[in-house]
Amino acid sequence: MKAITAAELFTSGRRISDPLVLVEDGRIVSISSRDSQPIPPGAEHHAFPNAALFPGFVDIHIHGSAGYDVMEGSDSGLKHMAGFLATRGVTSFLATTVTAESSALVEAVEKIAAQILDWKVYGAARPIGIHLEGPCISQTRRGVHPEKDIRNPSIEFFDRIHRAACGTLRLITLAPELPGAIEVIREAVRRGVKVSIGHTDGTSEDAIAAIAAGATHVTHTFNAMRPLEHRAPGVLGEALNNAKLTAEIIADGIHVDPRVVSIFLRCKGLERSILVTDAISATGMGDGRYRLGPFEVVVTGLRAESEGRLAGSVLTLDQAVRNVMQFAGWPLADSVRLASANPAAMLGDDTIGVLCPGNRADIVVLSPAGEVLQSFVSGAAPGLT
Repeated sequence: MKAITAAELFTSGRRISDPLVLVEDGRIVSISSRDSQPIPPGAEHHAFPNAALFPGFVDIHIHGSAGYDVMEGSDSGLKHMAGFLATRGVTSFLATTVTAESSALVEAVEKIAAQILDWKVYGAARPIGIHLEGPCISQTRRGVHPEKDIRNPSIEFFDRIHRAACGTLRLITLAPELPGAIEVIREAVRRGVKVSIGHTDGTSEDAIAAIAAGATHVTHTFNAMRPLEHRAPGVLGEALNNAKLTAEIIADGIHVDPRVVSIFLRCKGLERSILVTDAISATGMGDGRYRLGPFEVVVTGLRAESEGRLAGSVLTLDQAVRNVMQFAGWPLADSVRLASANPAAMLGDDTIGVLCPGNRADIVVLSPAGEVLQSFVSGAAPGLT
């Protein structure tokens, strides 16, 4: 049994002073205050007297890190990436694909799914599914997704990807204005796959139709979508205004100006805002040339570009949390919620994102400034790099 203590614990709006968390077999056994329960004899004690315990971060949009690109399908690469993510407070993530030629995309999905289903890595972030970003996106708002591989959605294509994923497909991003999109949204939702609106030139009417069909989320708000116009609000206007939608944002100060991040948070609020990284293989690696699926990305400082366009990021989720504190003046506990409870709730997964008895012991230990001091993934404590 492990016993974890700290100065404070925060989860789902709840605060406990001087907490004691007991963990066994990867699950939380109990959460209490130390003045109400002693540390059990023989328990492995992890003490963080000047820090706070939070639910581990959940990144639902990430293409790679630590030199590894998800589309490679390499078993050792995904494990290395997962180890790196744990050092940044991430305990669960969706391995996110990028638009590619159909057979190559299916092959990548098959390899990723096989790794997820056979995951036995101790002390690293856990891939909990696949996020399919593209290829059913707008040519006009494709960003760096390869133009030649973009296609209209169809039940046939969705079924091919769904079968390749073997039950691991959790989220898809598509443009709702494309022919066949509404039918695919309905079918995806019927099969338990969440649908996000993104890489779209759609109108607000397109967004409303997608919501009626079952779409519940918006991919990297502001990026790769029609700008907001006061007489034509578009998908962006619906994303900011519709309480039925959660919305993600890349809060690196590059993809979206810090002042606009603050506006976004005012619009979506504490419960509907989600932080993502959209991170690529270069994350944690420094300047240089890297891969994002089938194409090359050049990284200089905090910018990742392909042919002069932003191509993902080198953001980590702990930095995104700290950026929200700086950009919007939010307290640490509220900022963390956007990276833990909210993405877990969007996925409909009640075993993560909240610290409570019976849930996975996915815990991140943070300093008052939001620096990661330690993380626990199913109770395992990986070393920091």
